[in-house]
Amino acid sequence: MTTDGFRQYLPADDDPRITDLRGLGTYEYAEYVKSDPFAGPMIAGWAELYPEPFTGITHDGHVAEGLFEIKQPSDVRRAPTMSMVAAAGKLLEMLSVDDRAKLTYPLGAHEWRSWANPEFLQHNPGLRLDELSDEVRDKCLGVIKASLSKKGFALVRDLMKINAFMGDLVDLPVILGEYSYNLSIFGTPDDNEAWGWNFFGHHIAVNCLVVAGQMVVSPVFLGAEPSSVDEGPLKGTRVFDDRIVTAHRLIGELTDKQRAQARTFEHMIDPAMPEGRVHSGDERHLGGAFQDNRIIPKEGTKVRDMSRKARKHLRTIVDQFLVLLPDGPADDRREQILEHFDDTWFTWIGGFEPEDPFYFRVQSPVVILELDHHCGVFLTNDEPMPFHIHTVIRTPNGNDYGRALIAQHLGPDAALPGD
Repeated sequence: MTTDGFRQYLPADDDPRITDLRGLGTYEYAEYVKSDPFAGPMIAGWAELYPEPFTGITHDGHVAEGLFEIKQPSDVRRAPTMSMVAAAGKLLEMLSVDDRAKLTYPLGAHEWRSWANPEFLQHNPGLRLDELSDEVRDKCLGVIKASLSKKGFALVRDLMKINAFMGDLVDLPVILGEYSYNLSIFGTPDDNEAWGWNFFGHHIAVNCLVVAGQMVVSPVFLGAEPSSVDEGPLKGTRVFDDRIVTAHRLIGELTDKQRAQARTFEHMIDPAMPEGRVHSGDERHLGGAFQDNRIIPKEGTKVRDMSRKARKHLRTIVDQFLVLLPDGPADDRREQILEHFDDTWFTWIGGFEPEDPFYFRVQSPVVILELDHHCGVFLTNDEPMPFHIHTVIRTPNGNDYGRALIAQHLGPDAALPGD
């Protein structure tokens, strides 16, 4: 599938959707969108969900117990906690008292769940990178770099730069900037403590927690509009091609019966869909911002019935989604997911041809992976196209934000993330 061709959908220079935004600052724009007919209802809906106590995503409304456990130290493929703590320390040392207070929250602060993926601010926790000096901003990025794999950090940086590329194309460099992102730290950075961070903005949301040497990176939202760069210093940059290619290989390995079972809807916007199946912002994906307690029923085809080759392609998709994780935690997470492959479901919406936009979901008791092609937001395509992509990772049954592990680590009366 090609992700080129987005330029034919660039808005005209005098398009009022764009011209009305030019000159607005970050906080002016945040107020402006509240009355926007597209964004306003979405913001209102999210505002209703945000205060809910955390339960966790489930397939039936009941959290399955015993899926996540604190391992013995000898069994842990440790996260790079020393490097993470050192990077956080360098950042905190540079900050004023006021900025340190803005950046840091107790482990159980509700603000951990305030992340969102649009380009406008609904919540403004932590420090915003485009308001910082270059030196402080670099130290913020240093915390993320120390936590993620080399490829994972490079992907996050590519998405930030693609955001700025789009901002330059439509002349909205403030709203769509390379550093239009917020960073917060939760808990006390220490090798022996449970702590983590949250980084979010347009098309990026990464939540990372370490506890007893174990790492949980979830929820994750990564996306791009467009998903490739065709000019300038970033020319040739492309994201998510590997996931799209592997998804088509997987579909190609399914039997006709399995493909029919997997495809819950033939069209991306299908008249057979129940009301609400396509969300104004999330479109088809179900595990986006403020969906911490959503019930997502199992559907599609069972992975245990797939051929060996099809299952191999699905394992590759898992690895592609786990790119953010360092080697040790990635190995642990992969093993956890594979242990539940016999209780994993694969769901598809859309066509099967190489140029067709599509949605897929991999769902088990311990993971949800989603990829969805979207309509334009700053581009003008009013149907989903291959060059606007959203991806989501969730850990259902209560371990988003590492909450299930923290409950074991600190005890039943502990303040948990997002309470």
